[in-house]
Formats: sequence, structure tokens, C-alpha cells
Amino acid sequence: MRIVIAGGHGQIALRLERVLSARGDEVAGIIRNAEQGDDLRAAGAEPVLCDLESASVEEVAAHLQGAGAAVFAAGAGPGSGTARKDTVDRDAAVLFADAAERAGVRRYVVVSSMGADSAHKGDEIFDVYLRAKGAADDDVRRRTGLDWTILRPGSLTDDAGTGLVRLEASTGRGSVPRDDVAAVIAELVDTPATAGLTLELVSGSAPVTVAVKSVAGN
Repeated sequence: MRIVIAGGHGQIALRLERVLSARGDEVAGIIRNAEQGDDLRAAGAEPVLCDLESASVEEVAAHLQGAGAAVFAAGAGPGSGTARKDTVDRDAAVLFADAAERAGVRRYVVVSSMGADSAHKGDEIFDVYLRAKGAADDDVRRRTGLDWTILRPGSLTDDAGTGLVRLEASTGRGSVPRDDVAAVIAELVDTPATAGLTLELVSGSAPVTVAVKSVAGN
């Protein structure tokens, strides 16, 4: 299957590209900086140069043609200001969903954040981020043209993955290695019975495949 990932140079995305390419999928990662291309190729992915902050729906949809699934893993990043939380974490997410619908790509997985809420209060940058992610999630949940799953990981770490997670509608606060987040996304892509679910993810005791199967169809 061809899988297109928005935010292809992100820390989770690069891990996901390795997982997907290793199992035989054709992977494309959308990036806006051509210098990042070699990192994607090393991860087994095709770099696709496209700036989601300025591209049109038609331009993005062209990159999604023929894909079996799309994953939104883009983010403005911790060093960005409040404006880019809206232009990337919210607006680019909406654009990518629009493009997936335009291209006829139904399977759509969103990497969100635990605590994302369009009504979240506060004026700090992280508060703005949670509102932006929440607004993007709200937009996706209203769509009938996508078989969407929203994944909300807890605090991300660079620890080696254990392959053991807790994946539920509500897990409570916790942390999870990026390795395990990537493994869960790869499994979700292949499990369309999780469509329509918003799931929280932290480290736990269930193997990834078991954790995903246990929520599928719920």
C-alpha cells in the first residue's frame, strides 16, 4: 500500500517511515525543506516537497493520488510561536484532510496530542497548541468522506520502544516512547475497524497488535 505522511521529517514520522518501508509499504513523506530529503530516503521513504502552509488543496491532493492511506504527523514544533500553531497544527491539518477527500483517500490517521481541546483555556504557547490540535481534531471528526482515527499520545520520550502500550478512549496521563507511537500508527493504518475512534496512548502492558485489536470495532 502507498501511504503518504504529512510532516515527513518529524521524529515520529521518520520512525513510522522505517516501520512501514520495512514491512513492504510504499511510503512518501511530505517535507518543505529539500535538505531533509536524504533523511527520508535513509528511512525508506520518498521525499515529497510541498509546503502545507502555502499549498493549495489541489496541489496536496495530487501528492495523495493513488494512496491507500494518509497520516497527518506534521507539527509546528516546540520552538515555534503561537501563529504557527494555527497555520500548521490546525490549518495544515484541515488542508491535508481536504486533500485526502479530494484524492479519494479514505483511510486517515491523525497524530494529535493528549489534552487537545478546541475550548482549552490559557494563553501560554502550549495552551494555543492544544486548542489548535483540538480544532483540527474537531474538523476531522465531522467528515464523512474519511475513515479517520485520531491518536492522542501522552508525553513523548526518546526511550527505546517496548512494544507494550495502553490504548483506550481515556488512559489518564502518562508517557510513551516515540518508537511505540510509530508502531501503533502503523497498526492503525492497517486496522480500518478503528475508524471513528479518538484514542489516547501511553505505555502499558499490552502488545501493540493486541492493544489495537482490542479497540477495533468499538
